[in-house]
Amino acid sequence: MAHNLNKLYCNSKVTYYLCLTKINKEMTKLKIKPLADRVVVEPSPAEEKTSGGIIIPDTAKEKPQKGTVMAVGPGKKDEPMTVKVGDVVLYGKYAGTEITIDGINYMIMRESDIVAII
Repeated sequence: MAHNLNKLYCNSKVTYYLCLTKINKEMTKLKIKPLADRVVVEPSPAEEKTSGGIIIPDTAKEKPQKGTVMAVGPGKKDEPMTVKVGDVVLYGKYAGTEITIDGINYMIMRESDIVAII
């Protein structure tokens, strides 16, 4: 959802500030609140073409390892959360649990499963 909004709003002649504001408003509509150090991530769509222009069939696409943080839990008592809503993150291939809310796929994972913030 955020990825589609990014294309919709940011590629038009809207200023960067308005672009981020509209995307952030859409992200706050998520109806799930993770507990403790858990994070809800919307995976980026899988690559459809290689750099050489070859189209990848659905059966050969790899599971994405990049996504946008949609919701963040409060953190543990002794460790504050380092990621925030809107961050683009890299995570492990088999990290988290896949869920579907309102027809949109999300992943719930621990903050420790996140490898990097881009």
